Amino acid sequence: MRNLARIGSLFAALWFAGAAHAATPAEFYRGRNVQLLVGFSPGGGYDLYARVLARHMGKHIAGNPTVVAQNMPGAGSVKAANYLYSVAAKDGSVFGTFDRGLPMERLLGRTEGQSFDATKFTWIGSVTDEPAVCAFSRRSGIRNWQDMKTKPFKVGGAGVTADDEIYPTVLGNMFNLPVRVISGFPGRAETVLSVQRGEIDGLCGWSWSSLMSRDKHMLDRGEIIVALQLGVEKSLDLPGVPLLGDLTSDPKQKAALRLIFSRLTVARPFAAPPGLPPERTKALRDGFDATMKDPAYLAEMRRLMLEVRPQAGAKVEQVVREVYASPADIVKLAADAIRTAR
Repeated sequence: MRNLARIGSLFAALWFAGAAHAATPAEFYRGRNVQLLVGFSPGGGYDLYARVLARHMGKHIAGNPTVVAQNMPGAGSVKAANYLYSVAAKDGSVFGTFDRGLPMERLLGRTEGQSFDATKFTWIGSVTDEPAVCAFSRRSGIRNWQDMKTKPFKVGGAGVTADDEIYPTVLGNMFNLPVRVISGFPGRAETVLSVQRGEIDGLCGWSWSSLMSRDKHMLDRGEIIVALQLGVEKSLDLPGVPLLGDLTSDPKQKAALRLIFSRLTVARPFAAPPGLPPERTKALRDGFDATMKDPAYLAEMRRLMLEVRPQAGAKVEQVVREVYASPADIVKLAADAIRTAR
């Protein structure tokens, strides 16, 4: 009898699991909390983009779940990406955001602590594309590219896979700039505070939208100076600031820089674990796309001075796959440029 009871319990569990999987998206999400993981500490750009999305996205997902943002910082957001890929439920109840550069890291030979395949994430979408910048405190004495080439400087970083460590590493390896990266900051808020205290000279990899939304007062007061922009194309917002790719005439260097900075074309990515049921992938993607057109969401983003130039989940997936199809010689040049001496 005891064995029969165990068998009955097993069949019941399998039935309920099957029923949950077979539920329509509205049935599955109704009354549910959806977890939105943020791979960085509170106070930075990724955190802000995620929290605004969480406030508005639930009403656009079938069943109107409550989307709850939760921070999981660690190793430049590798901790959160690993969790999403290997631990989080693959039923559409969890998605998250992590450093935009992580999807490209395995291609470039940077796999420290990573246990995911970026091509297998379920990509939900990206809120915007954007440039990043190198900006320095006034006390540092660095005003422009020439100063960056001649004056030793220290910048802060959130981990070897984070933009603010990769980009200054590129400057040192490809352009021989006298830069030193101070690693280990849990997020942008802590790095900016270190700039204000004079512990470091600035940041290279400062998202322009984050700077304008959270730290614009530092620009307005002349406390920081933007010396260089980083990206695939020059931003119209920074007409007087040189783009790194324009400072080299070597076509292969230009191609390698485009590969490295391709992450900025999907600057605020959101992804769910691999293997989601197709109907829940569609529900999350449709909810994301609808949120990007929501007047209330757009009004809040304007108030916070955050850019919205969205890309759908299928487009983000395409960008990742195209990056992995890059020519081998360009991949090697890019990989050499981001390699940290150890």
